[in-house]
Amino acid sequence: MGVMQIGIDSFAALVEDPITHEKPTAAVRMTRLLEEIELADKAGLDFFGLGEHHREEYLDAAPAVILAAAATRTKNIRLGSAVTVLSAADPVRVHQEFATLDLISGGRAEIVVGRGSFIESFPLFGLKLEDYDDLFIEKLDLLLKLRDETYVNWSGKHRPALTGQGVFPRPLQKKLPVWLGVGGTPASFARAGALGLPLMVAIIGGEPHRFRPLIDLYREAGKRAGYGDDVLKVGVHVLGLVGDTDQAAADAFFPGYAAAFTKIGKERGWPAVTRGQFEALRRPKGALMVGEPSFVADKVAQMSEDLGGLERVTFQMSVAALRHEPMMRGIELLGEKVAPVLRSK
Repeated sequence: MGVMQIGIDSFAALVEDPITHEKPTAAVRMTRLLEEIELADKAGLDFFGLGEHHREEYLDAAPAVILAAAATRTKNIRLGSAVTVLSAADPVRVHQEFATLDLISGGRAEIVVGRGSFIESFPLFGLKLEDYDDLFIEKLDLLLKLRDETYVNWSGKHRPALTGQGVFPRPLQKKLPVWLGVGGTPASFARAGALGLPLMVAIIGGEPHRFRPLIDLYREAGKRAGYGDDVLKVGVHVLGLVGDTDQAAADAFFPGYAAAFTKIGKERGWPAVTRGQFEALRRPKGALMVGEPSFVADKVAQMSEDLGGLERVTFQMSVAALRHEPMMRGIELLGEKVAPVLRSK
């Protein structure tokens, strides 16, 4: 197991401030997002990931374009998707976009593929929701073939066959890193292991230690398929914010967190979020990584131990509609106070 990597994931949320009800323009939010990525690089963080959504409240419909802009303003940080909604994308275009990003960034591009948690992309791109599973499995197969071969022979049900065409440009890295982003479906964990893909687990609620059986399933499937620990890496995507004090972090994060999850809850039949539920998730065993630097570092270290060792932990802050200032301060503290502690363990 290598040194733990610490990063940030963003959904480029464009929502009103839950307290002042002010809402930045799309252009202002995009400028701030690029400033966040630039600061994450300067603060020494390892990775910045951008989600992909096709909804009014997010600006990340074309993540590779944003990441390419960020690549020209950064030096060391790895840049990737979080996640690329592969079911609704053409794997050829995905590989071309991220290979291009890899060339622009000097070999810092990664792809985290997943199914996504919203379904707008299916009607938008003329796809049938009932093909959800088939589309993902087939397109992942093609993406991995494109990663491994320049001239591809491939056929499937949902896309015209490739009969030896070359797919260009090729990335600077020998192979683009492809992670599989998963929620809580056992088959997805087993699939990642069988394919020898690093695993990115989204843990946005409950208690992280409960994911241990699923992560064990991933590792067992990978070992059965002949893959070693150097390939079978595990990362976790968490919701969190580092503040100068526990109170400052909690007070900055809660209003937007409650607004976002109450809104999603209306669509999915969940009740409104309370401060009590939020505080319960901030406790040592809970999923929210919100607090002052040593508290957050201890929580992440404990999560890593509970899950059998983690190679990467990424913090999602934008879901909470944070003001720009606490977001930037959170990035600084994560890079300067939390990441060095976790890397030394």
